[in-house]
Amino acid sequence: MIADSFGRVHDYLRISLTDNCNFRCFYCMPEEDYDFTPASRLMQPDEVLALARIFVAQGVKKIRLTGGEPLVRKDAAEIILALGKLPVELVITTNGTRIAEMLPVLIEAGIKTVNISLDTLQPEQFFMITRRDVFHQVRSNIELLLQHKIAVKINMVVMKGLNDGEIKDFIDWTKHNPIQIRFIEFMPFTGNKWTSNKMFSLEEILAVVEKDFVVLPVKSAPNDTAKSFMIPGHEGSFAIISTMTAPFCSTCNRMRLTADGKLKNCLFSDGETDLLTTLRNQEDVLPLIRASIWSKKKALGGQLITNFEKLDADAIKNRSMITIGG
Repeated sequence: MIADSFGRVHDYLRISLTDNCNFRCFYCMPEEDYDFTPASRLMQPDEVLALARIFVAQGVKKIRLTGGEPLVRKDAAEIILALGKLPVELVITTNGTRIAEMLPVLIEAGIKTVNISLDTLQPEQFFMITRRDVFHQVRSNIELLLQHKIAVKINMVVMKGLNDGEIKDFIDWTKHNPIQIRFIEFMPFTGNKWTSNKMFSLEEILAVVEKDFVVLPVKSAPNDTAKSFMIPGHEGSFAIISTMTAPFCSTCNRMRLTADGKLKNCLFSDGETDLLTTLRNQEDVLPLIRASIWSKKKALGGQLITNFEKLDADAIKNRSMITIGG
């Protein structure tokens, strides 16, 4: 097992396949003209598999593939199929644009759950947020997943004054569809123009939903980052990820491997450990993994986020979201 000094066992690994993306969402990418990591500095397919095997041998039970947009990598299929042979639950977070062409690969790899990042149900708003005119393509691909009995979770970052007026629309979507909407509090990262007055909190989200629906809490699974809820009569459900106002650090079991092979022991940590260089030097990476996780801070990477309303986002020392992998 891989554990930290607070006794938290880490058995969930998030692997970013690339920092490249075919969207340009402002809250994720710091700028339109972004310098993506050169291919030579990214983990190659055999290196992704080699590192994943080391983590699995140490008790990792779940691997999530992220990006950027993981499915824009030319060798994404090769990586997914290789990881699908490991004795873990393999899942993926994607913007949904390439689902149709990659669906056979996802099915062969045994992926049973796909998280889709979708912040609006309005085509014009979608274009404004992503700067890409592919809303109907994404919606069609969500339906395709459901037709193939693949569980779908929708990640919706709620931003005050931008899309908070669509919370009810997302809840309505769950009436006849077996999807889970995951409302996410807007988090500060390098270059994403975060301000506290854009953040829509857990309490505010619940208040909006409870105006029109009966909301019942659902017992969360161990180590779950989301607080889950159901609405009687709805085929689907919803959850809230309250990183800012009600963090879940005490039960965190997550490790993050960036596309360039750096291990981050927390989404908010400003430090990282270079596993790829060590692997390429044919040296043992396991001591580095154990040391990194053992040094994990008690909460929020040691960042002093005690009052989000007074938080200076520019003081947060971290990568941009797209280079972390979410």
